[in-house]
Amino acid sequence: MPSRTLKLTLAYDGSPFHGWQVQPGRATIQGLLAEVLESLTGERVLPQGSGRTDAGVHALAQVATFQTMSAIPAANIKTVLNDRLPAAIRVLAVEEAPEGFHARHSARGKRYHYRIWRGEVVPPFLARYVTHHPYPLDESAMQQAAAFVTGEHDFTSFAAVDPDRAQRLAELEAEAAQDSAGEISIAPTLRGNTRTIHESRFERHGDELLYIVRGNGFLHHMVRNLVGTFLLAGKGSVAPAQIPQILAARDRRMAGPTAPPEGLYLVEVEY
Repeated sequence: MPSRTLKLTLAYDGSPFHGWQVQPGRATIQGLLAEVLESLTGERVLPQGSGRTDAGVHALAQVATFQTMSAIPAANIKTVLNDRLPAAIRVLAVEEAPEGFHARHSARGKRYHYRIWRGEVVPPFLARYVTHHPYPLDESAMQQAAAFVTGEHDFTSFAAVDPDRAQRLAELEAEAAQDSAGEISIAPTLRGNTRTIHESRFERHGDELLYIVRGNGFLHHMVRNLVGTFLLAGKGSVAPAQIPQILAARDRRMAGPTAPPEGLYLVEVEY
């Protein structure tokens, strides 16, 4: 039987895990998924996600792909994965994907949400899923600041140093070499720190302030660093009109602190 490409759509509570990427001796979403797939198919596969969410970050619709020689129907794979994975990881869908489809390389955009609880007390069943900030904020100033990052910009000021950067560059170079040899076909990969943000805004839902951001790609910690900077705008420490200057500086020290991980959700991957 020829190799199949399967596309998984996953939701997970990131609280108990050390992020997406497999790490020796630590529970990760990618690692647990690989273990269960091996127990099911007998093959050693490492599912490739659309991105590498950090420890504590959640997902409503993460996408992963893997190749298999197994003839097990997709519906049966979904059932077994949900039986064997911990309850904090749920497989929403397993689908046959066309040859050459890749969760990361084929992606055209992503949408993230960041949840900030503004009430005095966080309900206990929400504590792991929102960032608590009951202190005074000028939410109008935060909305103005958020609007300044829409469009195409160099987001170096909002990018953390990526510990996996060298590995990722090596992967990209290897993939590009294969592509030029005609062995595989991959979508163009974003290089450098320039990204295009299509939507960046806040919404109020009762005691919750929700940040919504959608773009063609995101750098390491970029959303959390944006939120940390917008919180400074809400406190009056940064004027909304300073956001273009922070972007132009291309200096991480000019932006705000990294917001905590528990409020961040990967909501959608666009293809």
